[in-house]
Amino acid sequence: MRLKHRAACLLSRGGRSMKRLFVIILAVVALLPANAAGARKIRVVATIPDLADMARRVGGDLVEVTSLATGVENIHAVPMKPSFAVLLNRADVVVLMGLEAEHAFLPGLLEAAVNPRIGRDAPGYIDCSVYVTPLEVPTRIDRALGDIHPMGNPHFNFDPVLGKAMVRAIADGLSRNYPEDAAIFRRNAAAYTETLDAWIARWQREAAPLKGKTLVSYHPDMVYFAERFGMVPFGTIEIRPGVDPTPSHVADLIERMRRAHVDVVARELSYPANLAATVAQETGAKLVELPSMAGGVPGGTDYISFVDYCVRTMVKAVTAG
Repeated sequence: MRLKHRAACLLSRGGRSMKRLFVIILAVVALLPANAAGARKIRVVATIPDLADMARRVGGDLVEVTSLATGVENIHAVPMKPSFAVLLNRADVVVLMGLEAEHAFLPGLLEAAVNPRIGRDAPGYIDCSVYVTPLEVPTRIDRALGDIHPMGNPHFNFDPVLGKAMVRAIADGLSRNYPEDAAIFRRNAAAYTETLDAWIARWQREAAPLKGKTLVSYHPDMVYFAERFGMVPFGTIEIRPGVDPTPSHVADLIERMRRAHVDVVARELSYPANLAATVAQETGAKLVELPSMAGGVPGGTDYISFVDYCVRTMVKAVTAG
C-alpha cells in the first residue's frame, strides 16, 4: 500500500490513467512469486545501458539486468514510467553513474519504489563514480542558476579508462552484497578490464589525429573524451550545464570560434540539431553527431562499441578533406 501511495504521488502529474496503470502493474507483480521465472538471479537495475552492459559482464549468469534508459535519452532527463518503480521495488541492487547525473529521475523513483535494499545509503546502491576524480567541479553550487552538474561533470563514461573504474565499482558493489560470489565477480571484472585495456591501446593509436583539435559541444559531456584523446575543449553551446543558450551567448560563441578557428562542433544526439548545425556552418567547424551513452546509435549498442563509434566518428570528421 505504501508503494502504491508514493508512486501515485510521484506520478500525479501524469493523470488518473497513469495512476490506474501503475496500480494494475503493482497488483500483477504482487501476485507473482519471487522465483516465478525460474532459478533466482540477482536482479540488477542500471540507469543507463553502459552500466547494464558492464553489470552483465561482471555478473555473468548470476545476474538479470535491466536498464532504465534505452540510450537515446538525455541522462539528466530520462522519462519516468510506472514500470520503473516496479522494477526498482523488486531490485536487489541499483547501479548508477552518480555525481547527480540521474538527479532528475532516480531519487523520485527510489522513493516510490520503497525498497530498503537500494536506498542511497544501502548496500545495494552501487555508485559508479566512487573511483572517479570528477572534472569541472564548481566552486559554487547553486541549483537556482540552473547548473545540473553540482558535483562535477558526471559524463565520465566517455573515457574508457574511467570505464574500468566503473567496472571496478560494479564488481565491488556486487561483492559487497553477495560475498559468496565475490570471486566470480572479480574474475569476470578482471577479464573485461583486460579486454578494455586492449581496446584502449587501439583507440589511443587511432585517435592520434585528434590531438590538439579544438572542440565545442552542445552540453559539456565531451570533456572526459577530450582529455583522454588530447582534444582541447573550447566551450559549449549551452550557457551552463542545463541552461539553454541565448542569442547573445550564441553570437559571442560564434565570434570567438571564428577567431580561434575551432575544429569541431559536437552535438550529442539528445540535444537540438538545428542550432549546432548553424554554429558549425557559421564558423567552418566540422559537425559531429554522437550518442551520449551505449544504445544511442545502431553501431554502438554496448559500452565498447559506443566508445569505438565515438572515436571513429570523431577521427573521420577531423581527417575529412
